[in-house]
Amino acid sequence: MNQPRPKARLSRALGIPLTRKCVRYFERRPFPPGVHGRQRRKTSDYQVRLLEKQRLRHQYNVSETQLRRAFDEAARSAGKTGESLVALLERRLDAVVHRAGLTRSIYQARQLVAHGHFTVDGRKVDRPSYRLRPGQVVAVRERSRTTLPFQLAAAGANAAEGPGQPYLSVELAELRATLLREPARHEVPVICDEQLVVEFYSR
Repeated sequence: MNQPRPKARLSRALGIPLTRKCVRYFERRPFPPGVHGRQRRKTSDYQVRLLEKQRLRHQYNVSETQLRRAFDEAARSAGKTGESLVALLERRLDAVVHRAGLTRSIYQARQLVAHGHFTVDGRKVDRPSYRLRPGQVVAVRERSRTTLPFQLAAAGANAAEGPGQPYLSVELAELRATLLREPARHEVPVICDEQLVVEFYSR
């Protein structure tokens, strides 16, 4: 999903930095954008739940339709709906690529996946929404390994945001990652109260 709004402005509207580059802008102006950004405003229950839904959506860079579809699937599954929703989103190919440290942001991950730079179990996959199953291996295509973004990734340039997830086995030097198992909610570094998202869609 192409997001035309500047990421720093969107980060301020959501109350969380969406990328590492946005952190310093957000820290300098930690209030919503616009002339009324500093004013205290009453927030309704609907507004609180809408904000949490938007936070989750933009952290995974998915459209409203994609998020709603994931929620409907999570609601049909066993276990807590909110935790299942986050787990489903976390298993998206672009999310796994980003968590593995192969890209610097979820936006770059989506772009590089769509351009056909990755394989899953040896087969090229260019759908960012492709959902991985435990045991599947994601790797950078041989012809793409010499490009600058992947040379930086192999050197550990994105390691601060990437490796460290216990549900992933990452080999940065080999530009490869394996999804070991379903991610648990407490292991996923997403800033969101997923229960409020469930309440938003269940209203």
